[in-house]
Amino acid sequence: MTGEQARRIARVQTMPYAAYLAAEERAEVKHEYWHGEVWAMSGGTIEHGRLGLAVGVTLTNALAGQPCVVYSSDVRIRVNKSDVSMYPDVSVVCGPVVPAPDDPNAITNPILVVEVLSPSTEAYDRGEKFEYYWRLPSLQAYVLVSQFTPRLEVYERTATGWALTEAGAGERVAIPALGVTLDVDAVYANPLEPSAPKGGA
Repeated sequence: MTGEQARRIARVQTMPYAAYLAAEERAEVKHEYWHGEVWAMSGGTIEHGRLGLAVGVTLTNALAGQPCVVYSSDVRIRVNKSDVSMYPDVSVVCGPVVPAPDDPNAITNPILVVEVLSPSTEAYDRGEKFEYYWRLPSLQAYVLVSQFTPRLEVYERTATGWALTEAGAGERVAIPALGVTLDVDAVYANPLEPSAPKGGA
């Protein structure tokens, strides 16, 4: 499977970035921009939306009182050097936002980006998309959220590359760049699902 086949999007057409921005203002669905190619994003699952919001709320609460802002999937990330714009599920900026020179509504300085994985996008999120994100000098952490099992993966930028820390059910994982810790059980908690019986069957 190629990077393009792994995406949850379908190519629309090729156009200059200024034309993409004008079209995006009128569009009913979001589009990502890759080197002149415009790709329409398909809708996510209910669980995808729930987990993305859960991580966003957890980060917002953990960062309360700090000069950091958590953004939803409606906010674009622009990698100018690569001529790419993407919509992560969650992003965090600490300090003033630095918009893209050619796109006042796109962020260029996230400290953290979060993507919720799905079968059609996992290879893309782990590979090609991550490679573009890490070209942003500001990015210090990249978090992948499994949609099918309680698991968080935190990639932290180090002096020698990216270090991976994983956490599953009953565990917590730190994000040193933000000084916060994510509780896996809290992220995946669903009040609509019955709790497991206590004391065995």
